[in-house]
Amino acid sequence: MYKNFLIIGTTLIVIFLSLTQITVGYNINYYADELNNENINSNKHIYQVFHDFYSTDDISDFFKCQNDYVLINQKSREFKLDDPIEPDQHLDGPMDSPWPMYCHDVRHTGRSPYNTTSNPGFEKWWYKTIKGFVEGSAAIDKDGVIYFGSWHNVKDNFYALYPNGTLKWKYNIGGSVMDTGPAIDENGIIYVGTSSTGGDHLFAFYPNGTVKWTYFTGNWIYGSPVIGNDGTIYFGTAYGYPWYGYIYALCPNGTLKWRYKTNDVIRSDPAIGPDGTVYCGSHDNYLYALYSNNGTLKWKYKTGHWIRTSPCIGDDGTIYCVSLDNYLHAVYPNGTRKWITNVGAGTSPTIGQDGTIYAGYNILHAVNPDGSVKWTFNVGGTMRGGTPCNSADGTIYVGTSDGGKIIAINPDGTEKWRKHIGKCEFAPVIGEDGTIYIGTSLQEETRPGAFDTVGYLYAFNELDPDAPSAPKITGPTSGNSKIEIDYTFKSTSPLGNDVYYYIDWGDGDWRIDWWLGPYGSGKNAVISHIWSNPGKYTIKSRCKDTDNLWSDWSEFKVTIPRNRASIGSNCLRFLEHFPNIFSIFRHLSV
Repeated sequence: MYKNFLIIGTTLIVIFLSLTQITVGYNINYYADELNNENINSNKHIYQVFHDFYSTDDISDFFKCQNDYVLINQKSREFKLDDPIEPDQHLDGPMDSPWPMYCHDVRHTGRSPYNTTSNPGFEKWWYKTIKGFVEGSAAIDKDGVIYFGSWHNVKDNFYALYPNGTLKWKYNIGGSVMDTGPAIDENGIIYVGTSSTGGDHLFAFYPNGTVKWTYFTGNWIYGSPVIGNDGTIYFGTAYGYPWYGYIYALCPNGTLKWRYKTNDVIRSDPAIGPDGTVYCGSHDNYLYALYSNNGTLKWKYKTGHWIRTSPCIGDDGTIYCVSLDNYLHAVYPNGTRKWITNVGAGTSPTIGQDGTIYAGYNILHAVNPDGSVKWTFNVGGTMRGGTPCNSADGTIYVGTSDGGKIIAINPDGTEKWRKHIGKCEFAPVIGEDGTIYIGTSLQEETRPGAFDTVGYLYAFNELDPDAPSAPKITGPTSGNSKIEIDYTFKSTSPLGNDVYYYIDWGDGDWRIDWWLGPYGSGKNAVISHIWSNPGKYTIKSRCKDTDNLWSDWSEFKVTIPRNRASIGSNCLRFLEHFPNIFSIFRHLSV
């Protein structure tokens, strides 16, 4: 009897299974409220699509790059697996260009394939932004166009410059580009994140400066995006109290692939290993390793403090990261410690052509792959964000914050050259012709009595042979204060182009960034100035032509003495205030 029931029951179950699609070992019925605080991933073809900033009508767009869809029942808000839909076929990775992203490549080595042996540190040009810090880093496309942003959310703050330093386009992205740099994919699309009020977006720009799409995270984006070989864009976010962050993966069409939540903010820039693993640090003290296809955790490695800089990956797969515990951590690809070395906590680590790891705070450390220190170099300031890069000849370039310098260091740890540029928290980048680009910030008098922070992007390389000659300055070597004095400036362009003169009169005149001109090549330009106070001054001048080729500097010394009339008038004013002074002197002499 019971045997017959068992046979009948088993038969019914088999028939039911043959007619019904099920998933064993995974509950595919999730409600949006339950998923809201979980990590979004595509494990076992289950994709969370709930997002605070998108309606249910928008959610299907999230999965155009996935192999399967999760659809939403509008009435129950229940997520269920549906028939597969063809993914968006976009297999391009980062652009094959001189510098497509932060620290050059997906492993963030900071290595350039181009030689800078002949770069003497000549200031080829600078570009001044409207306001705000120029921090983070830049990217360079196939045509040599340089992309970078500034920390200012009122006016235009994302820029594209031609290799000669002239503006291609600029765009106001509505938030600050702070501590971040752009990344460029093989199609020429530029990705950059924003932070601060009105920000919180990842932007995708076409090369002509028009917006392809934006993705709103609701969290500040401090780090630079990185692009995988399949075109996926990875980046981190930071959210205020209660502190947390997300590592995001977006499809090339701007839809969400997955996101992974950490227990504190993320200011680190993700890096990608040879096997596609995504590595990123967090202020919760952990270095995370995530599977790139679904965002699930591979492992996490604990350091002694925040990780706020980017990890980099060696040729053998070793992951290097710097924590605020002051140690450079070397981690095996399986997540176990290889070694640690005290280097200070300032820059992201990068890797030289020979495998040497560079990192530091006030002292740059060159560390061998076994963790031993090869050499150290005192930069004469601090390195906060001025992450080192290195050229094919092994020269290391680094920026200093309170020191305000860009420094070129030979592979043996000796100094090659240094130039003053102002506060630098910008990772330098290297162009195809060996030009070094670096950002900086200065406090300048932008109008009488008013000071603002302004940003600059500098370019350093050799003087162009077609650049105008350094101006010849003639005029009086002395004169009176508060009286206009004429000086003659003369420069010749080998190309016969008109020229413009930049003049620093040595007295802090707030119009210091004005270019005067145009003037004819080889023609005298008579320009006057008034010094308000007596003193010794050095006039410094350079010129540029209509092709934006810049000359070298020239100098002219001027002395503005105290004139006798002013001395006499000062004595008279003194006697007017002390009319009995001579009577006192006579009394003292008796």
